[in-house]
Amino acid sequence: MKTAVISGGAGGLGQALSKALQARGWRVVLLDLDVSGLDTSSNQLPVVCDLTKTEHLRSAASDIITASDSIDLVIYNAGVTQIRGFDQSDDASHRRLFEVNYFAAVETARAFLPEVRKTRGAHLAISSVAGFAPLYHRTAYAASKHALEGFFKSLRSEEEPFGVKVHIAAPSFVATNLGNAETQADGTTRPGSAKDGVDEMSPDAAAETILRGLDRSQPTIPVGRVAHLAWWLNRLSPRLYQRLMERKIRGA
Repeated sequence: MKTAVISGGAGGLGQALSKALQARGWRVVLLDLDVSGLDTSSNQLPVVCDLTKTEHLRSAASDIITASDSIDLVIYNAGVTQIRGFDQSDDASHRRLFEVNYFAAVETARAFLPEVRKTRGAHLAISSVAGFAPLYHRTAYAASKHALEGFFKSLRSEEEPFGVKVHIAAPSFVATNLGNAETQADGTTRPGSAKDGVDEMSPDAAAETILRGLDRSQPTIPVGRVAHLAWWLNRLSPRLYQRLMERKIRGA
């Protein structure tokens, strides 16, 4: 049985990915700060882990590797967002987004890299439209997702000789936490709770799109109608994309 590790596994998209993978016969390990709401079974193992603490992450990864026959897929889904203008943000919150969205993913990849090479498996980074294009009132979030994409696109070239695939999924708005996520004083919150979202997808629909892209070995997987339009429009006319994005988000 193949094993997938999903960071941010307690979130809506993490749970949807777990359910979809289990339906395909996979065993899934879910990493998150709070896994109290997750079921433990022969096919699903929740693991408490603070991904921003390297020693905690390394210890959890070691235990997972010891308890698993193989590590075939690592999904980097953990993340937070910040919804406010740059002029209202501060240094600490900006760095916090990078700790969760970028550095935690990098260290997770480092921890599982040898095991994924053994199985000629795959890395799947959950980025965002904000990873390849600007997004209003999301300066720190967009910057962290741009960094995430730069890392995994470069890792793709390094891992290709080992037969390892690296995929990047780019959802637009996935309604994972509408009305349920607590917003901190600095504006940070879990993704999927934005009130200015456009054409939101359900977590289950997003998970199916992502795994379908994985099946097709797509290097980049736009997730949802808005993501597809944003991908092509931003490539053809970045200025037009920015104007339309600002009009949509500002008017939301």
